[in-house]
Amino acid sequence: MAALPSPAAEIDALWNFEDPAQSERALRTMVERVGADSEAGAELLTQVARSQGLQQKFEDAHRTLDRVENLLRSHATRLRARYLLERGRLLNSSGDPGAALPLFAHALGVALAAGEDFYAVDAAHMVAIASSGDEQIAWNRRALAMAEGSPDPRARRWRGSLYNNLGWTHHARGEFDDALHCFDQALRAREEQGDTTLIRIARWCVARGLRSLGRVEEALAIQRALLAEHEGARTVDRAVYEELIACLTALGRSDEAQEYEARLVTAAGR
Repeated sequence: MAALPSPAAEIDALWNFEDPAQSERALRTMVERVGADSEAGAELLTQVARSQGLQQKFEDAHRTLDRVENLLRSHATRLRARYLLERGRLLNSSGDPGAALPLFAHALGVALAAGEDFYAVDAAHMVAIASSGDEQIAWNRRALAMAEGSPDPRARRWRGSLYNNLGWTHHARGEFDDALHCFDQALRAREEQGDTTLIRIARWCVARGLRSLGRVEEALAIQRALLAEHEGARTVDRAVYEELIACLTALGRSDEAQEYEARLVTAAGR
């Protein structure tokens, strides 16, 4: 069988989260190359299961993970951590966070024992997602501390997502100052990564946080800048239009808001 050029980053590079069906095809092609009974093949199958879960094919995904379970050998390996993560994600996505939580906790312990910081942070972040209330905040902060303290660049890349998640948790609780602080930190992390799409999303979140604090003119300026960038790139982001409309409405500028409503209809119909 052909060798997988692997570390796990090679497997993750096959992902297109905007198109899980395409990702499944790419992952299955690599499984055929390396053999499903190999450790690399089993690791790839964990991601096949994830792609199936994102397509709502939960029974198929669990069957895929059953194949992986039969190939687990050592107790503290990346493969076992990824198997536990994906089994937990399937349960959480299909509406059973209570059953998912112990799997995420187990995955965290396995990943830490295996020295796999990236997957340890992933597991802690999933515990946060499956939790609620103060536990959700506590686990997000624990995951952030792990990411910020790790020498692994891939683990550190979790900071943007974690600050974003924590920001929205605070926002949902009406803790708008804390939310804006987290959104600002997420933007800094995204700027370090240099991904234009993620930076724009982070800026949108900062503007949303500003609007919730009543700093509507500042929020409006950011959304106008984002719209100009999208227009220059010939892309359409409905959320930017919707926030422009919300800001203008909050400022009592209903005529301008209606203009953007009309522009959104036109842009969406292209």
